[in-house]
This record gives sequence, structure tokens and C-alpha cells, in this order.
Amino acid sequence: MIIVKNISKQFGKLKALNNISTSCNKGECIALIGPNGSGKTTLIKCILGMVLPDSGTLTFNGKDISGDWQYRSKIGYMPQIGRYPDNMSIGQVLNMMTDIRSPETVLDEDLVRAFSIDKLLDKRMRTLSGGTVQKVSAALAFMFNPEVLILDEPTAGLDPIASELFKEKILAEKEKGKLVLITSHILSDLDDLVSRVIYMQEGSLIFHKSIEELRRDTGEERLVKSIAQVMAMNYE
Repeated sequence: MIIVKNISKQFGKLKALNNISTSCNKGECIALIGPNGSGKTTLIKCILGMVLPDSGTLTFNGKDISGDWQYRSKIGYMPQIGRYPDNMSIGQVLNMMTDIRSPETVLDEDLVRAFSIDKLLDKRMRTLSGGTVQKVSAALAFMFNPEVLILDEPTAGLDPIASELFKEKILAEKEKGKLVLITSHILSDLDDLVSRVIYMQEGSLIFHKSIEELRRDTGEERLVKSIAQVMAMNYE
């Protein structure tokens, strides 16, 4: 579905991505993890077309995305920090995004209802807590029935109940055959979600393994302990 081949990107003297190659397929929930500055955000921005790589190719459903923009309509993106016009209400933001996206499918409003956003439509964005803004961002990411979901630190700021509801929704979309790509520093949130792990460090891809392979290689069941072993080995 998404194939990254020999992608490199440099900002001045900083090599953000160093010859990255990997692939992500339908029906997978993939954790994209690594220390701060490892290149995760740059890779996501390349996939979203927000950053142009210096070299390499990136294909979406078999088509090169360079010079294209229509593929983005098939991606639902939840940023780590959602920024919306302060004076707009939640309802106005949802309507604005619906007008922009002009969806051809029935809207998926599961999270709007699960998070009780439908009862807050008149609330102005500037009055919302960080957790409520996260809920709005989550609802928007799923609303247009995308083939791919890219979720950047999705559970940050969510209360435990909302976090569990969100995880259930992610698993349901994965079961429908969608590709879910998650970045998170809260590795305990990923144990029950992910089927594969991409680990990056200093702009390089260290490994892309199934969760079963990672557990077998490290002898650890929990993702946080498996990754701790990998990091220790790479810093020796």
C-alpha cells in the first residue's frame, strides 16, 4: 500500500532521513517508534506530502506520489497537537472540514458520539482542554473513512476511558483492512494494538519486524521491554 524506497532528506547539516526503505500494507497496525530526533516526524511528513525528500521514491497504492495530491484524501491524519481557529466552534470546525474534504462516503461519526463531541458542538475551540482538542482531532482523522490512518501520539492527553474507546476504534478499523500507522512514546499503549514495529534512530531505519519476531528476538512479551533491549544494544 505504502512503499518507501531509498528516501533521504537533509536539513542543512542534519541528515533527517538516511536512505530509508520500508513498506506498510493493508490490515496492519504499525508502531513507528524511536528516540526524539530519529526521523519519525520527517518520514510521516514525506508520506503526507508535507516534506519533499531529496532522493528516493514513495508510492501509494502502486502510484508515485511525487507531483500528486489526490492520494491524501485516502489518509486520515491526527497530529500530535491539533491547531484550530480559536473563534470557531467544534461544530463549525467539523462542518468546515467536511466541506473541504467533500466526502463521497458516509461519514464515520463513531468517535464523535463515543467522545460525546456531539454534545459540545457550540463550544469554542479556545475554551477546550487539551484532551478535548485531542478528541476532536481523533474524530476528524476517522470521520472520512480513509484507507490509511496516521496517528501521531494519539493517546497523549486522553483520559483512561477515552483512551480505551480510542484503542477499540483503532482495532476495529484494522480489522476492516485499513492501514494504521502510530507514533507514540507511551509504548504500553501499543501492546494490544500493533502487529508490526518500525524502529528508527538518528535518521536510519534500524528494523521493521512483526511483533512476534521482536518478542522472539528479545525474549520479552511487552513492547516497552523489547525496545529497551534494542536501544541498549544500539548504544553499546
